[in-house]
Amino acid sequence: MRKEEVPQDQGIADGLKEVTYAVDENGDYVLVPSTGWEPKNISNYQAWEGIAEQIRTARQQVLNNEASPLAYHMARNLMDVSLLAQYMGIMRWRVKRHLKPRIFMKLNQNILHRYASLLKITVAQLQDISLVEELKIPGQDRK
Repeated sequence: MRKEEVPQDQGIADGLKEVTYAVDENGDYVLVPSTGWEPKNISNYQAWEGIAEQIRTARQQVLNNEASPLAYHMARNLMDVSLLAQYMGIMRWRVKRHLKPRIFMKLNQNILHRYASLLKITVAQLQDISLVEELKIPGQDRK
């Protein structure tokens, strides 16, 4: 693609630019900033909508007392049990136990602080998902 043909379709990057390779007038490859490309924007929106649905499902499970608030925060941070266990430095089976509401309510403050610190939230937000701002899909207002 020629340098002047690099797409500049506003999208999910919300004004940020990514670097794309293009050919200049001398036939050399150069780096050109691009605000986006419509097909890529569509696929990114679809991926974020899928993520938002997973977060809504996790939220509902917490509200129905089927899962602990940790499940919601994991979904918000695109984490699974293995990843969270690895970051926490604990076994996966412990994280799985912490996903049970009854077990989560009994966690000591040390573990709660470690989870909260890792997730960059307060312990109060960790325990009460209503205190956490709803996740917005980037660039959603442009659709």
